[in-house]
Amino acid sequence: MKNLEVKILDNGFGLPLPKYETEGAAGLDLFAAIKENKTLLIPPSKAEMIPTGIAISVPHGYEAQIRPRSGLAAKNGITVLNSPGTIDSDYRGEILVMLINHSKKDFEILRGMRIAQMVISKIEQFNLISVDELDSTERGKDGFGSTGTSIGKNEE
Repeated sequence: MKNLEVKILDNGFGLPLPKYETEGAAGLDLFAAIKENKTLLIPPSKAEMIPTGIAISVPHGYEAQIRPRSGLAAKNGITVLNSPGTIDSDYRGEILVMLINHSKKDFEILRGMRIAQMVISKIEQFNLISVDELDSTERGKDGFGSTGTSIGKNEE
């Protein structure tokens, strides 16, 4: 397992470091670093930036992806608005999570609540080369829904 440097910021003291909840988990849980004894309400159809109280040093050639927690989405309609959010290897500021409330009632964020997950992924950069034609494939230019049947779609 590789190491990832994490800086605990003033608003993150007392909170656990991001952690994998199970041995097979792909994502590290991130925690809300709002003020002690305060709540942050996200009204229906609104988004809020939630601080995590940490900054990280992502190694060159990697990114950190911020993704929704499935339980928050399924039970409360809360998800990450810019999913997945990307933390680049040269960013050293606080990780903020942009949550949106897709439910019809206010959602309350408390200090220490698990609000999102972070996946560290290897990436590569590419040189872009302008060409007149692309190589051909069996699929070609066929787009959305072209590789299989859709549930509930009548096909003849």
